[in-house]
Amino acid sequence: MSSASDKSGIDMSVCDDCISEAVSAINVLLNLILDEGVIENCGDLCDALANKTGSQPAGFVCLVVCNALGIGELIRILEHSDIDPIWYCQIAKLCPINDNGDAKFLDFQMIPSTGRVGTEFIIDCSFQSKNGTGPGMLTITIVTPQNQTASNNFGLDAKKPGTYDLRIGVKTLSRTCNPFDDSCNAFPTGTYNVTAYLCNGECGSHHPHSSIYDFGRSSFTVTP
Repeated sequence: MSSASDKSGIDMSVCDDCISEAVSAINVLLNLILDEGVIENCGDLCDALANKTGSQPAGFVCLVVCNALGIGELIRILEHSDIDPIWYCQIAKLCPINDNGDAKFLDFQMIPSTGRVGTEFIIDCSFQSKNGTGPGMLTITIVTPQNQTASNNFGLDAKKPGTYDLRIGVKTLSRTCNPFDDSCNAFPTGTYNVTAYLCNGECGSHHPHSSIYDFGRSSFTVTP
C-alpha cells in the first residue's frame, strides 16, 4: 500500500520527529538492557542510548520518559515489548494529548470497486472531528480471497476540529513470469475485504490516551 495523504491543521513537526526517533530508540534501549544486564539508574541507561545512537536529543527524551516512569517500570515495559512510540513521546511532553477527541468516518469506499490485475485501487475516505484528535494511527487490514490477512499502519497527526480526506493506494501487480522455468506469478483474483481503524494513539495499545475512534469497511474485486 502507498502512503496515506491528508491535510492536517496542526504543526506536528516536533511530535513527528520524536515518534520517528522513538521507533529506533526503543529497540536500542531494549538491546542495551539485554546486553548490559542490571542498569540502576536513568542516567546510565539514557547516556548509553545517546552514545549508541549518536543522538543527544534521543538521550534527553529517554531521560524525561525514564524519570517520569521510573527506571524499574521503564525496563519492565521494554522487556515486555509494551511501549509504543506515540505514548513514549507523550510522556516526554513532545506530543499533545487529547483524551476528549473524536473522529468518525463520513464515507469509506474503494475506487474503483472492480478492476483487472494491475489496477491501482484507491481507499478513498473522509472523517469528521468535532473536538479535534490526538496524534494517532490509521490501521488498514485487507483479507484476501484466500483468507490471508495483510495490515499496514499509517501515522496521523493531531487534528483540529474539521473534516479531513484520506487517500491510500493499493497496487495489484501484473502477471510476472520466470523465463528460466516458465513459472508465472499472478495476483490472486477475487474479492478483497478492507477494514480501517481510526485511532487515538497507537491502534491496539492499552496505554493511556489510546482508543479506537471509529472503523470503516469496504471491498474491491480483482478480475483476470
